[in-house]
Amino acid sequence: MTLITNSKNFDVESLIKELTLEEKVKLISGVDFWHTAKIERLGIPKIRVSDGPNGIRGTKFFNGVPAGCFPCGTGLAATFNKDLLFEAGQLMGEEAKAKAVHVILGPTCNIQRSPLGGRGFESYSPDPVLSGFASAAIISGIQDKKIAATLKHFVCNDIETERSSINSIVTQRALREVYLLPFQIAIRDSNPISLMTSYNKVNGEHVSNSKYLIEEILRDEWKWQGATMSDWYGLYSLKESIDAGLDLEMPGPPKMRKYDSVQHAVNSKEIHLKILNKRVENVLKLIKYSLNSGINENDPETSSNNTPITSLKLREIASESIVLLKNDNNLLPLKPADKIAIFGPNAKFASYCGGGSASLLSYYSTTPYDGIKSKADIIPEYTLGAAAHKMLPGLGTQLKRDDGSVGFTMKIYLKPRDYQGDRNFVEQLNLNSSYMHMVDYYNSKILENDLIFYADIEGYFTPEEDGEYEFGVAVVGTALIFVDETLVVDNKTKQIFGNTFFNQGSIEEKGRIVLSKDKTYKIRIEFSSGKTSILTKGLDPGNYGGGGIRIGAIKVFDPLAEIAKAVEIAKKNDKVIIVSGTNLEFETESLDREDMKLPGYQDQLIEAIVAANKNTIVVNQSGTPVEMPWIEKIPAVLQAWFAGNEGGNAIADVLYGDVNPSGKLSITFPIRLQDNPTYFNFNSNNGQVLYGEDVYVDYRFYEKIDRPVLFPFGHGLSYSNFTYDNLVLSINESSDLLIAKFELKNNSDRSGKEVAQLYVSQQKPSITRPIKELKNFIKVSLKAGETKKIEIKTSLKYATSFFDEYYNDWCSESGTYNVIIGKSTENIQLVESFQLKETKHWSGL
Repeated sequence: MTLITNSKNFDVESLIKELTLEEKVKLISGVDFWHTAKIERLGIPKIRVSDGPNGIRGTKFFNGVPAGCFPCGTGLAATFNKDLLFEAGQLMGEEAKAKAVHVILGPTCNIQRSPLGGRGFESYSPDPVLSGFASAAIISGIQDKKIAATLKHFVCNDIETERSSINSIVTQRALREVYLLPFQIAIRDSNPISLMTSYNKVNGEHVSNSKYLIEEILRDEWKWQGATMSDWYGLYSLKESIDAGLDLEMPGPPKMRKYDSVQHAVNSKEIHLKILNKRVENVLKLIKYSLNSGINENDPETSSNNTPITSLKLREIASESIVLLKNDNNLLPLKPADKIAIFGPNAKFASYCGGGSASLLSYYSTTPYDGIKSKADIIPEYTLGAAAHKMLPGLGTQLKRDDGSVGFTMKIYLKPRDYQGDRNFVEQLNLNSSYMHMVDYYNSKILENDLIFYADIEGYFTPEEDGEYEFGVAVVGTALIFVDETLVVDNKTKQIFGNTFFNQGSIEEKGRIVLSKDKTYKIRIEFSSGKTSILTKGLDPGNYGGGGIRIGAIKVFDPLAEIAKAVEIAKKNDKVIIVSGTNLEFETESLDREDMKLPGYQDQLIEAIVAANKNTIVVNQSGTPVEMPWIEKIPAVLQAWFAGNEGGNAIADVLYGDVNPSGKLSITFPIRLQDNPTYFNFNSNNGQVLYGEDVYVDYRFYEKIDRPVLFPFGHGLSYSNFTYDNLVLSINESSDLLIAKFELKNNSDRSGKEVAQLYVSQQKPSITRPIKELKNFIKVSLKAGETKKIEIKTSLKYATSFFDEYYNDWCSESGTYNVIIGKSTENIQLVESFQLKETKHWSGL
């Protein structure tokens, strides 16, 4: 028997022969939230997986090791820079090594059918080609560092409402041309080692049970041989999922693949041993690949990658993601001597990531206010202007400990505060996060106590102003908030279910108290773990673990009076910056957005400020589109996404021209929510969602019905001016190659980058097709006055084909096609046509 120490002596076939049935069953499910099973007898190590899409969290939702945070998916795609995305993937690989993570659960390449999708920010684009190329570049970068990437969520995981049961009803053509295509491109170009199935059903069948999707398309047609895993708690069967090709149930301990159940199914010949062995084989291949990373299963999680080099790369990526939407009269870039006022909910709040699996504790965060302040000669004036929060702003960083440090203490006991004897102290934690999801909080003492524990959370709060303050708490468990021993919030004796903590928690209960400026108050919160609450009856304790608590506080203010205050400040300054947007409360996993509007009084603030100062600049931070009813009045607008650790600095770099903006919109911004193609069918109708727009997603829809938009797909301005000329096409059907050659010139005195977008349109198709479709793009750096000869290559069959439902394969139809080179879908620069002489059908990659 050979013990496994590295990939070279890891013989998968030999190992399968040596494994007992019990050991095989262990390997096809996780042992906990983040690890596969270890088979010590044969030296098979456990491997570690971790979220995610915009940063590597590690193994902790609660009190984790800080990590680097990248821009959100839509922001990464907005760079339109494959080389930079490859470098982003490499940095993700380095971050994974710091967290001793073998497998990254990302990238996410689902399609934003609607601006309201809760995880829309996490995906790259509603365009399958941009999404596919972005995914491939990041996967290639991750795997360049010998870390396995996990392409997710396969497939049609495009709505969060009832996501574990929702049935996505979609035509085969739309499934192929829009929803499967980004996976197809990513597998073709980067061969991800792993793939995660989605929670939902597609046409009546859960994807994790679908032999059609996993075996027939993914493995037989695309010839992909990696490992498949379920989304967390996203496995719904035993035999069906094993037969369908789902290799690994996550997390563990398993709900479906328990030894007794699998043993019975194998012994009764319900599950064929050959099929079970194939599932084991794919998991072993994943483990074998992971040994190349050099990570030992006992390596600690660290923040060792928090270096100046990491910060610079994150700043570069964030800067290239920012899109200059509007810049009338060259109001931007700013000058350091400009006297500036700054308002808005995201000005002094670092909205660096969305919610759910994509959220993490970052190394640090930078705010737009601090970034701008660092470049301005005069310290900018500030007031909030308008708030944007569903729940009260986090209390954690508003508190201080006894030693004056920012945050609070959490003392954990096995007995409640009113217990008369020894409370059995467990440990003390020093924290500053207002959101404590203790699903993965483990301590040997509380495990022995059946996950029941009690915590005293204590810190000191010093108000900056006299007035009434509102405190709030949401829990999985129970909680009471005391201010100087006065009970202010009761979320224990009265509790109402809400949508907090992945729909496991209560609503936020609130209470108010009058406080005095500069007086220090002791805040004490009594928290009891998940099992102490009546709300958790009937819920799976594997989902909520130790429970969770989220604490918040804010001074109560009159929104209109706050706007009036901002207006008076705006009148005294040369220019005004409003940092608007959403945050991780509004754009988050497990919850779809209610509308496309800026939360709170932000629209009123913007209207009032621009009326007082015409030199108003709006910097919007959101992961997906927002309505902008004031757009005609505002001369300059930036879309800055959730931009990661370095978001505040990157915004300032672009505002002041230290970075010439080069981002392009990865998604269309419609004028109103009602204008988007899914307005009537982005919802659950008794557990079903109809993909009624078919292949007409995003710009395909707006162009087909000639509906105006706020800003088109691919749009983005620069401080430079670029011109295109002399398009020449080269077509080679035998080598499947389409080459577009043209000249690109920078007609300005400033170096910059331009994204040239290649679209293809069929002139007289035999079926109804979109006006044009993106097929490739290139980002080019040009010095002031420089001209470059540009060449964009793409697959001819991918560029010309539609999915033919009659033949059940792809069809590249004879006829005349236009190649369209543009700055966006609406800003077309060059057009040239070519002929295909012969119709061809094809399948595979």
